[in-house]
Amino acid sequence: MKKLLLAGLITISSFAIAQKMKTEKGDLSFLKGQNVVNVVFDYSDVKLMKENMTESQYVEKHSAELNAKVDGNGESWKKQWATSKENIWNPKFLSIANTVLTKEKNPLRFKEGVDSPYTLEVKVKWIYPGWDAGIMKQPAKVSTQLIFIDSQTKNVVCEINSQEAPGDQWGNNFSNEYRVGEGFAKTGKSLAQKIDKEVK
Repeated sequence: MKKLLLAGLITISSFAIAQKMKTEKGDLSFLKGQNVVNVVFDYSDVKLMKENMTESQYVEKHSAELNAKVDGNGESWKKQWATSKENIWNPKFLSIANTVLTKEKNPLRFKEGVDSPYTLEVKVKWIYPGWDAGIMKQPAKVSTQLIFIDSQTKNVVCEINSQEAPGDQWGNNFSNEYRVGEGFAKTGKSLAQKIDKEVK
């Protein structure tokens, strides 16, 4: 039993340090003096799982698996999945990013649907929902391309690649959607910390 618990902790720890956030173009200096950045989320090109399935392929496959266990559960899950972006993932990113900035006394805030000189496009590239079987579990992972553009000219001023942000909570979390949400929270947290460190 102890070996099983240790293996679980090692698995979680390996994922917890897996996120990589790298600036690929420009820098964040343009954010100095800014109070708000408009944010848009783009899921149009997202892939899921190690097989890099499209979202529709993943939804159909997972729904069929759930229906095979309990008839009707797959259809119920489809509805949960369909609302996850607006109800869980996007708010998690925004909330945690703004919370970190507030704690650091940084006036910058990220908001959807606002007029701002700059817009952050969160292009969601890959999602792994993870799993939780009680004693053993694997966190979700979320990879995104964070693209800051000039809202008027549409020119890219900074591009950041965020790879495999881990999504997990203490204790058990049996919801794929909420585990993924924690990956978005981690992405928002890491971006806010990067901004606080680099924009003086």
